[in-house]
Amino acid sequence: MTTPAFAAPGSVLTVMAHPDDAELWAGGTLALCAAAGAAVTIAVPRHPEPRAAEAAAGAAVLGAGLYQIEQPTAAALRELLLESRPEVVITHPLRDVHADHRRIAEALLDALPEVVITTGHPRRVYTADTYNGLTLDGTIPAHTIVDISSTWTTKQRALAAHASQPIDEHFGPMAETLARLWGIRIGVTHAENFVPLPVLGRLPAAAAL
Repeated sequence: MTTPAFAAPGSVLTVMAHPDDAELWAGGTLALCAAAGAAVTIAVPRHPEPRAAEAAAGAAVLGAGLYQIEQPTAAALRELLLESRPEVVITHPLRDVHADHRRIAEALLDALPEVVITTGHPRRVYTADTYNGLTLDGTIPAHTIVDISSTWTTKQRALAAHASQPIDEHFGPMAETLARLWGIRIGVTHAENFVPLPVLGRLPAAAAL
């Protein structure tokens, strides 16, 4: 487990399955990155209204751009990675309990080797948290924990943009519980956790995100 002082990467791309996923699992960290001047992009499959508009609103609160993927295939993600060349990519756990999460994470994993060989980017890939911190294989391990105490209210506002979803009664309280539990690990009020994903057999050399 590493908990160094936060230093924002130059660019961050999240590849998630649903319009509220980036906010739920990484919103505080994305807001920190955007505030530090990083180029932050949230990529999700295109959803019908009102979710498409909610995705744009949530991204705007975080200071992120939004890329709506027409078909979340490995080929489409490969093109996105080639165009954007992010320093850091964040996605779902490969063994997430949600089938949609697993599918897009697996598509991203399929796309990564060729892109990394061609461009050298992304430099680092991480998986984020999931429902109550539980995957099909058990609990999410603590690794790179980011203090989001200063952006917790921003994360809450971004989640609130997804009015069609059960934020108040379900996702919001879960996000609060997870953030406080990760925060306890490093002695802060709220935090988010990320686990590095090996690409071409290599894990990130950097201790921070």
